[in-house]
Parts: sequence; C-alpha cells; structure tokens
Amino acid sequence: MNFLLFSIFLSIFSISCVSYISLFVLFFYNCFSGQTVCNLLHPTFLLEHHLKENMENNTRISEFILVGFKSHPGSQLLLSVLFSTMYIVTVVGNVCIILIIRMDSNLHTPMYFFLENLSTLDICYSSVITPRATLAFLLGRRNISYKGCASQMFFFSLFGTTEAFFLAVMAYDRFTAICNPLLYQVIMSKRLCVLMVMGSYLSGCINCTIQTGFTFSLSFCGPGEINHFFCDVAAVIHASCSNTFVNELVMLAVCGLIIVGTALVVFISYGYIIITIIQMPSAESRHKAFSTCSSHMMTICLFFGTVFFMYAWPGATSSPNKSNTISIFYTIVIPMLNPFIYTLRNKEVKGSLKKQLKRKGFF
Repeated sequence: MNFLLFSIFLSIFSISCVSYISLFVLFFYNCFSGQTVCNLLHPTFLLEHHLKENMENNTRISEFILVGFKSHPGSQLLLSVLFSTMYIVTVVGNVCIILIIRMDSNLHTPMYFFLENLSTLDICYSSVITPRATLAFLLGRRNISYKGCASQMFFFSLFGTTEAFFLAVMAYDRFTAICNPLLYQVIMSKRLCVLMVMGSYLSGCINCTIQTGFTFSLSFCGPGEINHFFCDVAAVIHASCSNTFVNELVMLAVCGLIIVGTALVVFISYGYIIITIIQMPSAESRHKAFSTCSSHMMTICLFFGTVFFMYAWPGATSSPNKSNTISIFYTIVIPMLNPFIYTLRNKEVKGSLKKQLKRKGFF
C-alpha cells in the first residue's frame, strides 16, 4: 500500500526531473544553433523568451490551417452535428455528476471527490477542442492563429496529462478501499486527496509547458497546414520545416514516462484488487467489490489504450489519418462516456439520482 503511494509521488517527481532536464537540453541545443536565448539562464524565463523570439523572428507564418478530415467534404455537416451533439452530452452529463455529488452528503467521500474532479476536468478537456472543431466543420473556417494554436496545445496537454494522473489516483483509492477497508478513511484523508489532485495538476502543468515550449521552438513555413482537427503536439511537429528529431524524442520520452508511470500505478493497484476479490469468501462480497471497480476499469482501458497508441508508440506520427480518428476517442468520446459509465455501473450514484428526482417531483 505504501509502495503504491510512493509510486504515485515517484512518478510525479520523475516527470519534474525529466522536464527540467529537457529544458537544459533545449538550452544547449539552442546554444549550438546560435539562438539569442542562450544568454538566458533561468529555465522558466528561458522558455517564455524562447517562445517570444520564435513568434517574432523564426516563424514565417502567423496562422495555421487545420486540414483534418478535410478530404471528406460531404461529411463536414455530419461531423459538425456529431461533434456538437457529443459535446452537449459531455457537458450536461458531467455537470449532472457534479451536482449529484454536491447535493448528496452520502457521496462526500474520497471516491466521489475524485469523480467530481474528473467530471470537471472532462468538461474543460472537451471544451478546449470540440467547440472550435465543430465550427470549423460547419463554417469551413479552419484557420487558427499562432498564439491560438499554442494556447490550445497548452491546455489540451494540461488537461490530458492531469486526467492520466487522476485515473492513477482513483485506482489507488479503489485499492485502498478494497484491500484495506478498515483503514480507508484514515489513509485517504482529505489532506491527502487534495494533495493528490494538486499533484496531478502540477504534473499536467509541467508536461504542457515542456510540450508547448519544445514544439513552438520550431520554425514553420507556408502554407502552415496541420493534418489534424486541433493543434495536437505530433501533428504540429510534423508541420514544421525544421529538424524535428529532438522534439519527437522529447515527446516520446516525456509522454512515454507519463503513460507508463501512471499505467504502472493502475496495473499494480488492480493486480492487488483482483487478488483480494478472488480471496473473498462470499460471492456477494466479490460481486459488490467488483461492481465498485468495473466502471473505473472500463474508463482506464478506453483512455490508456488510445493515448498509448498516439503518444508512446514510435510510429504514431507517420499515420495522421489514423491518428485523427483515434484522437476523437480520447478527446471527445471518453469524456462523453464517463458520466454514463460511472452512473449506470454505480448503485450509489443511481440511488442518489432517483432520490434527487423524487425531491423535485419527477417520481
């Protein structure tokens, strides 16, 4: 149990170390390239100044063109309707989850604290991409400014990385609840829960700063076409006219570390959970324990499966059409499905929902 908690914080610490090492790699790489940024010593200021210099001097374009799914002109209206529908369902579903947890004091537990934060994150995660993509399909306005693209990449990386850590933290929470139920409330204190959430966002901030900084340190030439429906890291790197070897190496190393690190915490947690469930004496207790974890396991399989292919697989950047389709799953479909997965597979949430509807006179 202590090993799992140690693994979570070790993953966060490792990402911090790799991030600062990456900044120093960028520093020395630019020194040998003759960039003026070599005169700066502080890593944070280095990154900000480097972005500013590239925006002013090194880039020859002021905007990008998102050409993802453009080769299917007849499907643009269909994609617009599909994306807008899924976005509305995502927002409404996750807002309902947040309200149900807030209004029912019986759900004020660590598990639902993390679920509430996950729902908030899913709304933000989907909002960074889906509304703009919907308008692009509907109106045909596929241009996005340089700063707009950088901002979209920054927040997409922030929320995406944070979600990976949230899923790892939720796996540890389920491990504690099932494998050590008598000490659950003691171990999963409010202070620890808040620290885990803050640590997840901190890891997201570190990763998005590195990914955005490295990507927009590149030079971009006309016509500035990005073969994607949003400013994904791999797609923007592929659109550069610079040597992208260092950037691809950093993306693979940092994203691979995050995905493998968080997935390791998840797999260790559920390994112990499965062993504990098998050893339970009654079928009823086994069913109850499994029902509390089944929804989380579904979300984990969907999220990590698609993200691993996109960011930890060496050849992912070489098949943009396939990556566009897969990106829909972890950016739009999974945030939409999470409320249904956690509601339909959770008796406590369904019971609380029925109770709230009865109070409002619907039953």
